Amino acid sequence: MRFLAGAALALSLAAGGASAQTANQSSSVAPSGGAPEVQAPVPEVGSGRGGVGGGQVPNTTEPSRPTGTPAAPQASVAPTPVSPIVAPPPLGDFGQQDAAEMELRAALRGERISGRISIPNATAANLIQPEGREWRAFHNRTLTWVAAIAVLGMLGALGLFFLIRGRIRLGEGLAGFTLVRFHIVERVNHWMVASCFIILGLSGLNLTFGRYLLLPLIGPEGFTAVSQAGKIAHNFLAFPFTAGLVVMLLLWVRDNIPNKLDLAWIKAGGGFIGRGHPKAERFNAGQKMVFWITVLGGGLVAASGYVLIFPFAVTDIEGQQWAHMVHGVLSVLMVAAMLAHIYIGSLGMEGAFDAMGTGRVDYNWAKEHHALWVEQELAKAREVAGTPPGIKAAGAD
Repeated sequence: MRFLAGAALALSLAAGGASAQTANQSSSVAPSGGAPEVQAPVPEVGSGRGGVGGGQVPNTTEPSRPTGTPAAPQASVAPTPVSPIVAPPPLGDFGQQDAAEMELRAALRGERISGRISIPNATAANLIQPEGREWRAFHNRTLTWVAAIAVLGMLGALGLFFLIRGRIRLGEGLAGFTLVRFHIVERVNHWMVASCFIILGLSGLNLTFGRYLLLPLIGPEGFTAVSQAGKIAHNFLAFPFTAGLVVMLLLWVRDNIPNKLDLAWIKAGGGFIGRGHPKAERFNAGQKMVFWITVLGGGLVAASGYVLIFPFAVTDIEGQQWAHMVHGVLSVLMVAAMLAHIYIGSLGMEGAFDAMGTGRVDYNWAKEHHALWVEQELAKAREVAGTPPGIKAAGAD
């Protein structure tokens, strides 16, 4: 009996091992026919240890690959060999002076530093021009102060003179008849030169004081428009202004030659100081000074202005800077002188404006301010017809 029980136990163990081996082999083979395929459940992302919780997708840029597939090996790239860069030899070799050293020494000495260019404009080769700093300082500071002192100083002096002296009146009143003082050609040329000068002066002063006085009042757009129009007018009105100066010189140079009478007129104060009027010919010493200031000063202003209108035509950059400085200083001085001329010819003296307004002046005015000229005109009239030419009753003109 014991023998039979042991044999049965051995047979059952052998049968169980064979069935387990058969089950393992059948699980590795795909099911045949319509038998459903059973897969093990896939755990959610992040449910494992160290994963991202809450079912979130891990932050990775690597492409997904099937589970269990080994990563493809990446080929190793060898670094590109870089050849050593050979430094160029210094410019100071072979006994030559180093270029950088030359520029440094020139800068320390305040000299100009220039380079080499291949374009026709040779002035573009200038890299550093120390004179430009001096010109800029003159334009931004010196010229501003000179113009302010000249113009405002003259206005202040004229205002003070008017308060003290008042308007110069005729001592004997109006005579009732007039003399021809200036002909139509003289008056037209005078007003052409005067009109051009006023526009030239205002547009020029705008370049110096416009951004301080005009820009805050009319704004950037208005200031730009005014400055652009002033620049165009300034350039083009220079030509009729110059032509008028030439005509003025031809018309009046004979009567504006200085003589001894001018010294006596200056010593007597020209009638502005005291009550007497020194004798004078057609033009007194004061008018002669205005004439030569206008002709000579205006000629220099025009010449320097043409150098600026046509840059580098007759001079280099240094000459341009000198032309600008001469142009600026003479212009503001002429503006100051013309303010005095305008004052005397309008508000400062009774009857003076009629000379250029209508061309005729009252006989008493001419006798008080230009007595010798009146005598010359009367002498000419006696030689011709015995009556002074141009004399007629007041109000008939």
